[in-house]
Amino acid sequence: MSEFAFDVDHLRADFPILEREVGGRPVVYLDSANTSQKPRCVVEAIEDHYLYHNANVARAMHQLGAEATEAYEGARRIIAGFIGAPRSDEVIFTKNASEALNLCAHTLGAKLAPGDEIVISVMEHHSNIVPWQLLAERTGATLRWFDVTEEGRLDLAGAERDGLINERTKIVSVAYVSNVLGTVNPVAKLAEQAHAVGAVLVLDASQAVPQLPVDVTATGADLVAFTGHKMLGPTGIGVLWGRYDLLETLPPFLGGGEMIEIVELERSTFAAPPYRFEAGTPPIAQAVGLGAAAGYLSAVGMDKVAAHEQEITAYALKGLATLPGLRILGPTEPVDRGGAISFTLTAGGLDVHPHDVSQLLDSKGVAVRGGHHCARPLHKRFGVQSSTRASSYLYTTRAEIDVLVDSLEYVTHFFGRGKA
Repeated sequence: MSEFAFDVDHLRADFPILEREVGGRPVVYLDSANTSQKPRCVVEAIEDHYLYHNANVARAMHQLGAEATEAYEGARRIIAGFIGAPRSDEVIFTKNASEALNLCAHTLGAKLAPGDEIVISVMEHHSNIVPWQLLAERTGATLRWFDVTEEGRLDLAGAERDGLINERTKIVSVAYVSNVLGTVNPVAKLAEQAHAVGAVLVLDASQAVPQLPVDVTATGADLVAFTGHKMLGPTGIGVLWGRYDLLETLPPFLGGGEMIEIVELERSTFAAPPYRFEAGTPPIAQAVGLGAAAGYLSAVGMDKVAAHEQEITAYALKGLATLPGLRILGPTEPVDRGGAISFTLTAGGLDVHPHDVSQLLDSKGVAVRGGHHCARPLHKRFGVQSSTRASSYLYTTRAEIDVLVDSLEYVTHFFGRGKA
């Protein structure tokens, strides 16, 4: 598909769920930051694996086992190519990005001591906060964080003034793209700052890999985590990429089959990366599906996906700006911004709860998310309890954004006047 112009209508034909109706209305799916829809080819790849190639990997010495192993390792090679990894054995399969980030915290934490510092940011998803909190509790290290500006950008000036990254810093872990604000963070600059003091940079790229052409080596990061279900792939699989020279120094995360070299009753030795970090039966069919998803995105062209995302986000920001009482959290311009747009709504002088907004939008067939989006500290920073989030993807059309804006006008009228 990469030789053709980006054709949203052509792509939408690959997603049968987008033909559904909700309450007698065509579904308008604007919750892709939560989970993306799946093209037919991903579902068919998983079905084909289970129907014709199902076996466990590595352990079986028969034809089906060989086919399953090749499919699993083939998916690893596809993902390595998709993210620009120099080696496929730098790609570790996990069950999701949360597990990948916990893997980082547990293994990097083996060398932490009291007085060491871990740096995160206020805009992080809980999955990139809680593991580091637990690590700090276990080791006596100190957890510190970047603040954000009123525009939703990392407060780099404030961090420099306060000496946030210093000689005590051992780990810096931040989102590549915020799942609430849509902010694209200057990760290469953060990598320079972290490496200048000998720290490791971890990136939560769960919102970046689906939307942007990502070259992990160009980011300057040491470890990059992301998840499959936000990039057209199945649930139940995530990825951790790491520099091989770093991975081979890290201890195991979980113990069990396949992550070992030799097991004695007294002690065990462990396999080389990535298998050292993949204990037990891995997510085989999910890896096959993720490989198909990466192949689909590559065929479309991630540069075209990113361009469409920026164009549709700009259109949405412009439309939302026309609604009185609507406040966007984060950047209001599409530059250096992802597709997630979070906002609060006031009608009739009262704040409308995001759950009420979401329910009324659902009555119009519009699927968004209401809540704190696993980012409660960020909402607290902006002085709100929660927000409504609309998030687009490669299959989103301008007409769907028009439905969103029209439906929000209905919501404002409903709560402002007390009647529809």
